[in-house]
Amino acid sequence: MRLILRSLLVIAVAVPGLTLALTGIGYLWLRTSLPVTQGTMAVNGPNAPVDIARDSHGIPHIRAESQRDAYFALGFVHAQDRIWQMEIMRRRVSGRLAEMAGERLVPQDRAMRTLGLYRLARKTLSQLSKPVRAALDAYSEGVNAWLRSRSGALPPEFYVAGVRPEPWKPEDSLLWGRLLGVQLSVNRRTEVLRALLLRRLPAAKVAALWPPYPEDAPVTVPAPQQKSLLIPPPLQGRQGNEAVLPLLHLDRILPPPPSTSASNSWAVAGDRTKSGKPIIAGDPHLRFRAPNLWYLARVTAPGLTLSGATLPGVPFHVLGHNGAIGWTMTTTGADTQDLVIEKIDPENPRRYLASGGSRPFLTRTETISVKGAEPVSHTIRSTRNGPVISDLAGMAGGLLSGKTVIALRASVLALDDRTAEALYHLNRARNWRAFRKALRLFHSPVQNFIYGDIEGHIGFQMAGRVPIRKTGIGFSPVHGENAESAWSGFIPFDRLPTVLDPGSGFIVSANNRVIGPGYGYFIARDWNMPYRAQRIEEQLAASTTHDVAASRALQLDNMSLAARDLIPRLLAVVPKTNETALAIKRLGAWDGTVLRTKPEPLIFNAWMREAVKAIAADELGALFGAYRRIDPLFIRHVLEKDPSWCDDLTTTARETCGAVLSGALIRALAELRRRFGSDITSWRWGDAHIADFRNRALERLPLIGGFANISIATDGDDFTLNRGTSRLASRRAPFAHVHGATYRAIYDFADLDRSLFIHPTGQSGNPVSPHYRDLITLWRDGRYITIGDRPEGVVSRLRLVPKGR
Repeated sequence: MRLILRSLLVIAVAVPGLTLALTGIGYLWLRTSLPVTQGTMAVNGPNAPVDIARDSHGIPHIRAESQRDAYFALGFVHAQDRIWQMEIMRRRVSGRLAEMAGERLVPQDRAMRTLGLYRLARKTLSQLSKPVRAALDAYSEGVNAWLRSRSGALPPEFYVAGVRPEPWKPEDSLLWGRLLGVQLSVNRRTEVLRALLLRRLPAAKVAALWPPYPEDAPVTVPAPQQKSLLIPPPLQGRQGNEAVLPLLHLDRILPPPPSTSASNSWAVAGDRTKSGKPIIAGDPHLRFRAPNLWYLARVTAPGLTLSGATLPGVPFHVLGHNGAIGWTMTTTGADTQDLVIEKIDPENPRRYLASGGSRPFLTRTETISVKGAEPVSHTIRSTRNGPVISDLAGMAGGLLSGKTVIALRASVLALDDRTAEALYHLNRARNWRAFRKALRLFHSPVQNFIYGDIEGHIGFQMAGRVPIRKTGIGFSPVHGENAESAWSGFIPFDRLPTVLDPGSGFIVSANNRVIGPGYGYFIARDWNMPYRAQRIEEQLAASTTHDVAASRALQLDNMSLAARDLIPRLLAVVPKTNETALAIKRLGAWDGTVLRTKPEPLIFNAWMREAVKAIAADELGALFGAYRRIDPLFIRHVLEKDPSWCDDLTTTARETCGAVLSGALIRALAELRRRFGSDITSWRWGDAHIADFRNRALERLPLIGGFANISIATDGDDFTLNRGTSRLASRRAPFAHVHGATYRAIYDFADLDRSLFIHPTGQSGNPVSPHYRDLITLWRDGRYITIGDRPEGVVSRLRLVPKGR
């Protein structure tokens, strides 16, 4: 086969006219990978006929005569549209990438085998209740029914990888929850960085790099007045342990956290809306990819009506409404991980020191199949605190110490995770009481749930396992032999922050602090910056006639309160020069609206990128690249409380903040002129701020690679509600839009069928499908679709009937 393909390539090069013909033939062949969506199909699995109507955007509306058949049909359509996404997720989490991609992915497989997420999923399956297990079984049957019934080509990624989709198993559906639990617990790398910085800087300087949440900033749930749980950091001064140095490199092979933790959500009570009924809205922010993470679907069966976002591979709706209640989520940012420094027993390297004596490492060995090479044997060590992840550091480019190892203690690695059970019951909840009962089983990742119902109630519930620490606040790694560093359980569900029908008439959750300092448990030290929550609160408080249009405008709001707050402070200390005068004038007149048609957002973000480097790079040294983040609260701290940061330690002169910031602006403008020309009035944020949805499997291929990636110029930045986060540390594309709203929804409890939905890219994961990218412009421009009882613009109907009947 390889010889034939090589011969065809030679012929195509030799005869240019043939290239187009071969391309056309290849495209027509790949078109046979598109799903059958019209007519009647007899398949093994359903107990009765199931109807699947698809609208003009490819969104399925499933009608089944039983819940079991509904789950079967959802598995079928997920496989039709996203089978590669499901397959690659399963292989990634189970540590089976090297068997299709060769030795270069062995380190990633080792990392996933070390975490043991697939082993945990298999064991969790046996703990689930019979109804949940039945739903997982039916869903798996639906996926496999499509695999058996399909004909024609597979999606192109399978040919690039040289694999075929394997039968789906019920435990495979539990992998998404485990993976997201690891990805959304983001403090692992921060703990490592702080420990290393404590070797260079005083503790107060290190703490200033992650400023505390402002006392006057929005808090979702007012805290009860009680004695605070005040615990000092475990490492002070210069006591950081260099044994953690290799762990800075582990993000190359462990599941990477999101670019930043973010999402918006709010609920507005009926007495503040035009209709007199609640409205809730939410838009989770995650890293961009093609296809998008979410898949929209409506499922109707006796006792079950669901509209909203599903994850391909999972039978339950993760976000949406069920005709009685609706819910959305934001990430809490709870500290659910500890890096634990374990000392190896000097008398026996197979043991480690713990309080009460020496203990043996638990070990297991797994074999990793490798394409084109011999299998690799991988031995995994664990302590009582969790898997030893420092054993991976050599593979990530770090150096190992022979005296200590680092274990990862994380709530997501608990065996008895029942989050799938929670989603099953959440989909069926009809009121606040049933909603909270379902969330008692929601274990990981820790999330903030916004709630509304047709009876007129709104509510908030934090859910998930947050550890109770005897000491420490998750500032940096802890020592395993110290008994005081252990966890003593999790915060009881009934003590987690919650509120029903607050007097304000609205609830806001945008990764801001969940509850005030009077709360009696430690949730997190680091909360997201308050600007988005502040903007939502301001807009909701200003109106008593909120409606769906107002929520639409708020989700697409491009006002940067960070820019409005920071720019006057910057301009007050920065001297004008001939080079900076025009930029300073434009920024001084700018209202802070981050639009792709304006130059000011480009100037501001480029300036902040250079300013943070000028302020902190000399203090942080080689660690600056690992820290590099734009935090307006840190810049405010420098300007108002500690200008010593502005003095460049590498020079003998004493620099002022004005001079340092002026130099940063000059360098930023020089770089922008190099990239966008000398005319500042012609610069546009949208020329640099491109939403970038990459198809990692296909992007490097000729012809199809460029087609498989999806990009579009967008508004917003890291501080706007219309989230447009960039990777500012990138040299190639520091302002590219890589993280933002992967789903937007507005649930209108006056008529839930009029609720609005959108997500970027499209429903299909197949690049040759018309639904691979057809939602991208709607998403960018703030347009939505409905997923009501009567689908709009039905273009196809498929009936699945039991085979042999």
